[in-house]
Amino acid sequence: MKITIGRSDKADFPELSLLEIDVKIDSGAYTSSIHCSNIKEITVNGEPLIQFTLLDPEHAFYNNKEFTFKNYASKIVKSSNGISEKRFMIHTEIFIFNQTFPIYLTLSERKDMKFPILLGRKFLNKKFIIDTVKKNLSHKLKNKNK
Repeated sequence: MKITIGRSDKADFPELSLLEIDVKIDSGAYTSSIHCSNIKEITVNGEPLIQFTLLDPEHAFYNNKEFTFKNYASKIVKSSNGISEKRFMIHTEIFIFNQTFPIYLTLSERKDMKFPILLGRKFLNKKFIIDTVKKNLSHKLKNKNK
């Protein structure tokens, strides 16, 4: 059975040390994305890694912590303005509706966006039905169980 999700919510990303961060449900986007800065590929002991800082200093959840992921890939993403660009993508976990799901997030500099994280169709498919009238359904459920 599919879970009803509203147009926006709050979710946890344990591997990224983010709790109750705002997510926007974006059925127009295929992939999910997270706002990052200082995104760069590095090599440590001959192994390629992706390194980035989450969010930016203006964001309330900014912690200036640098993350390094071994499990990453790059892909060409066409943005909403039609421009294609190479973006890096990490595999991590999202905790939403009291469940943990695997998720792929593309790393993008979304500085001017209201929501630091977008959940796209690839993640939503076969798991969720979107009700655009509602908001924070997972967050309400999580706080009800406290």
